[in-house]
Amino acid sequence: MNGSNHSLAIRGTTLSVALLIVFLTAWQWGPGLLRIPPFIIPPLSAVFNEAVRMWNVSGLAFHTGITAAEVLAGFILGSLLGASIGYLIGMSPTAEFALSPYILALQIAPKVAFAPLFILWMGFTIYPKILVAILIVFFPVMVNVLTAIRTVDPDLINLARAFKAKRAQIFWRIEFPASLPPLFAGLRIGSTLAVVGVVVGELVGGNAGLGYLLSFGEGQANTAMVFVAIVMLTLVGGLAYLLVILIELRVLHYLPKRAQMGF
Repeated sequence: MNGSNHSLAIRGTTLSVALLIVFLTAWQWGPGLLRIPPFIIPPLSAVFNEAVRMWNVSGLAFHTGITAAEVLAGFILGSLLGASIGYLIGMSPTAEFALSPYILALQIAPKVAFAPLFILWMGFTIYPKILVAILIVFFPVMVNVLTAIRTVDPDLINLARAFKAKRAQIFWRIEFPASLPPLFAGLRIGSTLAVVGVVVGELVGGNAGLGYLLSFGEGQANTAMVFVAIVMLTLVGGLAYLLVILIELRVLHYLPKRAQMGF
């Protein structure tokens, strides 16, 4: 990293930390100054105290672990399925013609509607939550991979064919490497959407996880508990996103740093 990029990173980090401090300060004292009742927006200290109580009494660590495991499983399976279908229909016009109507119908159907159906089929287990996450993660990953395969330079493919390259060689030498940046862009989106899918499943029919705590806090009119669940869900999603970025930096090490870290 040169001096200019290093200076830019320092300024960006400093500004980000300053904004966080301003936000936390406003959260702590803003509701009181604006005379907002604590049952609507509790101050930061009340949320922190509730988090400590939930950690010691309500099994916050256990529920966070359940949600994180469901997010990881749904994200991995949804990404693998989306990438596989994206490569398949990107390389085969016949497969695209046959599968596109069904994939489009699956995407149009609201994912929330599938959660009660999955619960009826599999009960109050982790599987309905993982399935909803798979459905949500699948489409952005598939679309990014499909778009990447379609935009590969045809001259490169024709050149490879002129040198008698086999179909598998064309895929692994040309199409797959070209699809990696868009694939990781889809994975970034999928890592956050996986949290949404899991929470939807836990809200509809969960007996464990942060979505369950969210629903329980709502039923108890415990606003601080709801905020704690939201913060923990944000942390889970942020860690999933960070994991994708770290893998991307390792795999796409040949790209400029700014291109890798861009949102």
